[in-house]
Amino acid sequence: MSTPDLNLLITLDAVLAEGSVARAAQRLRLSPSAMSRALARLRETTGDPLLVRAGRGLVPTPRAIELRERVSQLVEDAKAVLRPAEKLNLKQLARTFTLRTREGFVENFGAALIARVGEEAPGVRLCFVQKTNKDSASLRDGSVDLETGVVGKATGPEVRARALFRDRFIGVVLTGHPLSQGAVTPALYAAGRHISVSRLGLDKGQIDEALLALGLERQIATIVGSFSAALALARAGELVASVPERYTDNLRAGMHSFALPVAAPEISISLLWHPRLDADPAHRWLRGLVLDICAARPDAP
Repeated sequence: MSTPDLNLLITLDAVLAEGSVARAAQRLRLSPSAMSRALARLRETTGDPLLVRAGRGLVPTPRAIELRERVSQLVEDAKAVLRPAEKLNLKQLARTFTLRTREGFVENFGAALIARVGEEAPGVRLCFVQKTNKDSASLRDGSVDLETGVVGKATGPEVRARALFRDRFIGVVLTGHPLSQGAVTPALYAAGRHISVSRLGLDKGQIDEALLALGLERQIATIVGSFSAALALARAGELVASVPERYTDNLRAGMHSFALPVAAPEISISLLWHPRLDADPAHRWLRGLVLDICAARPDAP
């Protein structure tokens, strides 16, 4: 068996990443004719057209989609193998890391994380961006370095995950609200006017299913897309918010919190990143800091 031309992996990675022969040629600094010849060799080697015409553009074949992440990781691993080994010097590290999180993470963990980063690597800057969906595209394209959240069906199968902490939902009301005085029964809880938190605008969830099993139903007064919005509304009036306990710790300051009187499943908050950054020393260091900061806060009982 002849030895395959491993240089074709570089070409294949560029073609699959760009989805365009012209852009792949620019990325590799090849002429259009040289790129066309390379693509022809790739098609012959893989036995697949890889990119096919669709209108005025090109779309990847199923085989190309299957290969994209594997090829990308192979190329990154090869670069890491050939790169000279360097010991990470945190004091001289100058880099901006982008973290995508839902509201509550920065308020609860941001200050401690920024302080540790400033102490260990003063040239590093953290950029926090809002997480509006669970799509892994930003991790895949490199615009986000780290992400926090619940691993779900929308999370890319290649994404690495490490559990940060477990959380549970609790009820939150303004101090002085009837639910802040005495024991909260399922009937009393259901009788309140509630805020539903859903990025998709849904008014029913797992809490409602638990109540339904008891023959009870919540009255949903409004639907919002974030926990911070739900808590702001609960703080301003007679509404009841049901939110994750640890994730909203600082957001609930001055309010009354209580355990839900129905069974509600716990959620596991994880740290997510793309596998191409597994071996990056600076990225490993930052992952360790996030894990340390989150572990320093006791889990909810």
